[in-house]
Amino acid sequence: MSSKIRVALLAGGRSGEREVSLKGAVEVEKALNPEKYAVRRYDPAIDLGRLVAEAAEIDVAFILLHGPFGEDGTVQGFLDLLSIPYQGSGVLGSALAMNKHLAKIHYQRAGLTVPDWLLVTPADLVDEAALAAKAPLPAVIKPVGQGSSLGMSIATDRSELLNGLKAAFQYGDQVMIEQFIKGREITGGVLGNDQLVALPLVEVIPGDQYAFFNYEAKYQPGASREICPADFDADTTARARDCAIRAHRALQLRGYSRTDMMVAPDGTIYIIETNTIPGMTPTSLLPQAAKVHGLDFGQLLDRLIDLALEKS
Repeated sequence: MSSKIRVALLAGGRSGEREVSLKGAVEVEKALNPEKYAVRRYDPAIDLGRLVAEAAEIDVAFILLHGPFGEDGTVQGFLDLLSIPYQGSGVLGSALAMNKHLAKIHYQRAGLTVPDWLLVTPADLVDEAALAAKAPLPAVIKPVGQGSSLGMSIATDRSELLNGLKAAFQYGDQVMIEQFIKGREITGGVLGNDQLVALPLVEVIPGDQYAFFNYEAKYQPGASREICPADFDADTTARARDCAIRAHRALQLRGYSRTDMMVAPDGTIYIIETNTIPGMTPTSLLPQAAKVHGLDFGQLLDRLIDLALEKS
């Protein structure tokens, strides 16, 4: 019997972030120590039957799926049925974090500050004037259940608002119109199960050609600058890292997470959203923070797998 940990690496899937997932899986597989792990790849778009058939031969799954059908609790529930432990949050936490509307409600209940928002459906477009009158402008328009800024836009007037909503509704029947917060964008990683560690903050500065940290700004090499540790005073740093932990707990997450925040000019920290399966290449935001914390990419993966096995 092999002494290696048998890892099922789940990547690909059916969401709009499929290509990002597959690229990340290449880096994860490369970084997993072959003397310690025996890795099998599974693409949930085509390999669920094989995963069921081979479940007894798997010690742990590493989920590298982003967006619907992977980051939203669906695959987590599937793995629970197969009794395969996995890194990160379970069904409830994954589903809560993926639903930006419900996540905001839980942030508020935990005493965190969030931008004002309005939840809309296609039926609200029947009376465009009434909708525009209620919308906070300028506003960020985003589908409730997507990641990587897919379907997201910024509206400064009624025309941009309506066009942005129509584009966002292509990704689902619930869309948020969120108050635009001007400030510095940061992200805070959290690592651990019962004992949580807040990782160093990363400040994200999109290139001048981008109005916000959109899909291209996230994944196009050189499109954005990322500074870790972020250059803030000690008080702001401590408050932001505390916010990341409180957001993690508010959504009942485990293993790890990465919470995106905006720091307004007056120092107010607004929680934007929390990622339960953040990007996983050596240069992704959470691995950057982990490296400054003292964990290189391979060590971070080791830690996530240890945490997965710890909760099984």
